[in-house]
Amino acid sequence: MESLDHALAAAARQLADAGVPSARVDAELLAAHLLGETPGRVRALALTGSPAPEGFFDLVAERSRRVPLQHITGIAYFRHLELSVGPGVFIPRPETESVAQLAIDHAGTLSHPKVVDLGTGSGAIAGSIAQEVPGAEVHAVELDGLAIAWAARNLEPLNVILTQGDFRTALSEHNGTFDIVVSNPPYIPAEAVPRDPEVAEHDPSIALYGGSADGLFLPLAAAESAARLLVPGGYFVMEHAEIQAPEIKRILEADARWTDVRTHPDLSGRDRATSAHRTQCANARTQVKG
Repeated sequence: MESLDHALAAAARQLADAGVPSARVDAELLAAHLLGETPGRVRALALTGSPAPEGFFDLVAERSRRVPLQHITGIAYFRHLELSVGPGVFIPRPETESVAQLAIDHAGTLSHPKVVDLGTGSGAIAGSIAQEVPGAEVHAVELDGLAIAWAARNLEPLNVILTQGDFRTALSEHNGTFDIVVSNPPYIPAEAVPRDPEVAEHDPSIALYGGSADGLFLPLAAAESAARLLVPGGYFVMEHAEIQAPEIKRILEADARWTDVRTHPDLSGRDRATSAHRTQCANARTQVKG
């Protein structure tokens, strides 16, 4: 039987040849998944001459076909959460952790905040807020039937209130009652093709495309929903593409319903989120225009 050390090296070469950017890390994560160990423990076992786990190269072959690592292992890590994921749900990205952090930081300044995540997907943002903000009442909205099944699995243990529906119209009975609205809406322009096969071939299109040539239809719809759902002075934060940041800031600043509009960089310094506060005058309204 091949040693774990040699198997990891061979797997890393195979994955690199297939264009997987984090080939060695992915090889270790696949071995860790089969062995039920941490990646650190896998590296230690490789130094001791331990054998490779049975079926290892079957998983390596699957990953070489650019099936997302998270679909193979069934797990995605997001902040402090271990989320169940698979086909039919958007795989949460590390950059979205910064968006969740903005919502969590603001929630931490409030007593028993009421929060909603619009377009929750796997439940990553809503689940993180529920886990990290004791006393928060957290809601999540998701339209897609496959995605909501994953969200339900992830959010039920965290007591998040999950609603299936279109975030443009959902929770109308809660209008004007939320302290925080957070969203990572679909925002890829309609004609754009994602570069990575893991995204283009495996992430659901309903979670990717923003519904217009510039990709801003659904992000601006999320802003519209946030305006109706928030209390006066409430906080809205949304993820978007870096190229969309200036236009989103311009549109929200021109809307009398919003004040203190700010652009936020992610951990790599790219402008990937915008926040704003609902004006104190709840009747202030200027139609958001694209």
